[in-house]
Amino acid sequence: QVQLVESGGGLVQAGGSLRLSCAASGSIGNRNSMGWYRQAPGKERELVASVTSGGNTDYADSVKGRFTVSRDNAKNTVYLHMNSLKPEDTAVYYCNFNRGWSTYWGQGTQVTVSS
Repeated sequence: QVQLVESGGGLVQAGGSLRLSCAASGSIGNRNSMGWYRQAPGKERELVASVTSGGNTDYADSVKGRFTVSRDNAKNTVYLHMNSLKPEDTAVYYCNFNRGWSTYWGQGTQVTVSS
């Protein structure tokens, strides 16, 4: 089992910045992927960004150039630095952990961007 504890999020004006953090504990293993998904009201959950334990990253086209995902393997923590936020970034953001066939989710944190 893996436990994920998220922090960050909140209310910010358009053009502002926020940082999300997610700390993993439990059966982490050496090879895994951590990242962030988001779900806006009435929409499906979508990938925002992910990073593997080897440092490979993946981003949704809508956030490229504005968001940066990073991780501290020593702390088993993944970060999402969000800049130039837009109202359409408003959603619940979920931390995601993948190892082999197992997937775990955080409880979600609300990000609201006002225009």
